[in-house]
Amino acid sequence: MTRFILATAVALLLAACNRAEPPKPAQPAQPTQEAGTAAPPEAAPEPVSPPPAPATLAKPAFADKVWKVKASSAVAVGTTYTFLSNGTLVIDAQQGAPGYGQWTYVDGALTMIEEGQSYPTDILRLDDQTFEIRSNNPGTAVSITLVPAEGAALPPATAP
Repeated sequence: MTRFILATAVALLLAACNRAEPPKPAQPAQPTQEAGTAAPPEAAPEPVSPPPAPATLAKPAFADKVWKVKASSAVAVGTTYTFLSNGTLVIDAQQGAPGYGQWTYVDGALTMIEEGQSYPTDILRLDDQTFEIRSNNPGTAVSITLVPAEGAALPPATAP
C-alpha cells in the first residue's frame, strides 16, 4: 500500500512538472489566392510620428535683471527682486539676508514660489522701465511696481 501511495505521488509530481503550454490564440485565416489573380496589396503600417519637440523657451524680458520696488501695497520701497533665468527668485529687503525662492513662466503665466508656497502672479505692465505685477497671495493680492535697479549686480543663484 505504501508503494502504491508513493508511486501515485511521484506520478502526480511528474505530471505537474510537464504541463502543456496553453493554446495559442487563433490567427485570422489568410485569404487564398486563386490561380491567375494578383494578391491584394498589403496595407502599409501606419507610420509612427515622433513626439513633438519641446518648444524652445525664450527668456522673459524681466529675467536676469535686478528690479527695485518703487511702490507696493505690502512690500517695502527699495526691496529688490531678481528673477534669475535658472528659475531662482532672489528678494533682498535691504535689512537682513536676501530671501531665495523660485519662479516659473509658462505660456505667459508667471508664478512666484516663496517658502514652498506658489503665488500666481499677474503681469500688469512690462517694458524697459517698469515691471508691474500683482501677486495673488492668500487673503489679499499684493501690487508691486518695480523699476530697474541701476548699477546693481545680479545676485548669486544660491544663498551664500
